[in-house]
Amino acid sequence: MRILHTSDWHIGRTFHGNSTMDALAEVLGALTEQVRENAVDVVIVAGDVFDSATPAGGAYTLLGDALVALHETGARVIVTSGNHDSAARLGFQARLLRDGIHVLTDPRAIGTPVTLTDADGPVQFYGIPYLEPAIVRQHWSGVDLRTQAQTLAHAMDLVRAGMAAHPGRSVAIAHCFSAGVDATIGLEREVRQGGLDVVPLSVFDGPDYVALGHIHGRQQISERVRYSGAPLHYSFGEQSKPRGSWLVDLDAAGLASVTWLDLPVPRRLVTLTGALDEILSDENVAAHADDWVCAVYTDSLAQTEPMRRLRERYPYCAMVMHQPAETERVIERSYADRLRGAVTDPERIEAFLEHVRSGHGPTEREGELIREVLDDRVRADALI
Repeated sequence: MRILHTSDWHIGRTFHGNSTMDALAEVLGALTEQVRENAVDVVIVAGDVFDSATPAGGAYTLLGDALVALHETGARVIVTSGNHDSAARLGFQARLLRDGIHVLTDPRAIGTPVTLTDADGPVQFYGIPYLEPAIVRQHWSGVDLRTQAQTLAHAMDLVRAGMAAHPGRSVAIAHCFSAGVDATIGLEREVRQGGLDVVPLSVFDGPDYVALGHIHGRQQISERVRYSGAPLHYSFGEQSKPRGSWLVDLDAAGLASVTWLDLPVPRRLVTLTGALDEILSDENVAAHADDWVCAVYTDSLAQTEPMRRLRERYPYCAMVMHQPAETERVIERSYADRLRGAVTDPERIEAFLEHVRSGHGPTEREGELIREVLDDRVRADALI
C-alpha cells in the first residue's frame, strides 16, 4: 500500500498580513498531481487542517475542493484534527462525506481503526486527534492525564489494544511535539520545547508507521516516526527548509520504504542583511524583487521610512528589522551619568541621543539642525 503523509495545511493563515489562500491552493493542486502520478492509495493529513477554530467560509471551500480533487485520483483520504482546528467544526460532516474520505476527530474512537485493504491484506489506520488533557480526561475516568506525554501514552495504549483486536499492518496518526525534534526546523507558534509537552519517542512503539503533525519542517524522528511539515513556508524562520510530503510504501511485512517528494514554492522567502543602501542595491533587487523579503538593516542609526523605501524596490517586502552592527563595545553609562558632564543645551541633547542610540550622538547634519533650533529659540525669547 502506498501512502502520502502530509500535515499542517493551516488553511486561512496569513503571512505578515497577506493571504496565503491562492498559494496554498496552488501547492495542494501540485500535491494532488503527485498523488495521481505516484498511484497513491491513501493520503494522510495529520492535523491543523485549518489555522483557526473558526475558519472563514473561503477556508471551507478550499478544503472541500482539495478533498474532492484527492478523492478523484482514486486515493482514500484520512484527516485528523490538530490544535488549531475545532474538532467539532472539522468533524461535523464526517458522516456525510463520500465513501473514501475519513475525518477522525473523536477521541473516544482512537482504538477503532479505519481498515483499508490491498493485495497483502488489511492495513489499520488509527487517527489520534489533538488531545488537550484538561478537555479529554473526562472520557477516561481513573486515568491520570495531566500532560501531553501522559495523554498520548494513553492514546497509544488504546491504539495497541486496537492492533491486538484487528490483525494486520498498522499506521498511527497524531498531532504533538515528539522528543527528538530538531528545534531549528520550524516549530509551531504554540509549541513549548521543554517540560510537560514533550512526548517520548517510546510512546509510539508498535505501529509500522507513525505520521505526525505539528512541526512545520520535515523531520525523521526514527525510520518509522516522521513529520512531513507544512506545505507552505509560514514564517521566515522556515525559509531554508524544503516543503513536501513523505511517500510511504508498506509491503506484506510492514514498512518497506519512505521517500521525500518536494512541493513547489510559489514565492521564495529571503532574509537580506546589511546597510539599508546595500539592501536597496540594484544587484540585490535584481535577484530578489519577486521574493518575500525580510530586510535586516545594520546602519548605526534608524533610517527614515525604511519599509516605504524597501517596498518601492521589493513589492513583497513583508518585514523590516533594525539591528545595528556595532564595531566597538559601548561602555554602559546611565542617563544621569551622561548628564553630569553636560553643561549647555546642545551637550544635554547630545547626551540624550547617546543614551537612546547605544552611544551614537548626533550626526553632523543633526548637530546643525539642533543648533539652528536652539538659536531660533534664543531669538524668540529675546523678542518677548
